[in-house]
Amino acid sequence: MNRSLIILLAVAVWSAGMFGAGWAWRGDRADGAEARQQADANAGQVQEVNQARSTEHTQAEVMATIGAKHEEDRATAQAVPAAVVAGVRDGSLQLRDDLATCETSRLSQAVAGAVERDARAELRPEVAGAALQIVTDAQDHVIACQAVVREYEGQE
Repeated sequence: MNRSLIILLAVAVWSAGMFGAGWAWRGDRADGAEARQQADANAGQVQEVNQARSTEHTQAEVMATIGAKHEEDRATAQAVPAAVVAGVRDGSLQLRDDLATCETSRLSQAVAGAVERDARAELRPEVAGAALQIVTDAQDHVIACQAVVREYEGQE
């Protein structure tokens, strides 16, 4: 074979080999860039998920605090009726006559005996205590609900 044909063939093989190596290097480089972009996207997603979890944990802690306070208020409200009854009986608390006006028609009857009046007089402090417990329970419930609403409004 002719020497120039051998050189031309060697250059062609050399060029084909370099072209193949460049093509492979370009593909590897593109794969690396794509992998870096994917890793950056995944890191962003991980950061968003961690922020969402942190917010959820904070909300859960606040709601647990509100719930614990509400349960504590409910537990202390159980002692209210007994305290009111004891206070009325020992004279440290006085009831207004608003409760007595509910019984005006019965009090005006001439037939009501002394025993019946005494029974109603004994019942007044107990009714007042029960009514106060109902009001206290409702107030504690409203306060807890308002705290939850304020917490949700503060997040928006």
